[in-house]
Amino acid sequence: MDNSNLVLRTKLIDRMFHWSMVSCFTLVALSGLSWFFPSLNWLGYVLGPPQLARVLHPFLGIAVFALLMCMFVRFVHHNLFVRTDLTWFRHIVDVLLNKHGQKLQIGKYNAGQKILFWGIMSLISLLFVSGLMIWRAYFAALFPIPVLRLALLAHSVAGLALILLVIGHIYMGIWVRGSIGGMISGYVTRAWARQHHDRWYEEEVAPTKPLPSKRHG
Repeated sequence: MDNSNLVLRTKLIDRMFHWSMVSCFTLVALSGLSWFFPSLNWLGYVLGPPQLARVLHPFLGIAVFALLMCMFVRFVHHNLFVRTDLTWFRHIVDVLLNKHGQKLQIGKYNAGQKILFWGIMSLISLLFVSGLMIWRAYFAALFPIPVLRLALLAHSVAGLALILLVIGHIYMGIWVRGSIGGMISGYVTRAWARQHHDRWYEEEVAPTKPLPSKRHG
């Protein structure tokens, strides 16, 4: 592909945070599901024998939280809601049908992505706090049994909700062609940027100098 048609959307450091978090989250989610649903107990073996899985699960959970907090610092300024997000909501049906006939004034992330961002950050914070409370090796003894039961319930519900959000995120990444490739390589085409994030394209992409193309002959 002609390099002059590509634009950097996601920097290397951000992609490293993202894919490292994905790896840790997958292990944490599968082991967590194995304890929540007895019929899925075989999933826990992604972390080894049950005893080892229970040791590794909270440490990997902390890694997920830390990586997401790094991503929060780097992405929060792009995920603040602005007035033009209302346009996206008014055309939600066209968005879901992947129709792009009208300019929606979308910045680097659309309103749906912003909701996903804040949902993930809220749930991982709840998981972090509740997870520390029920961590038997270090903190569980500090809390009465009724509090631990509530913390366990909150941890389970938040964990399932986060898994559902992530599944939705993956689905939309597949649905919007070019999104996953952009998170792997960091680059998207100018046409993709103009079609899916028109305001970001006009404000930040269009004024930039294209990457040099390779000429032969």
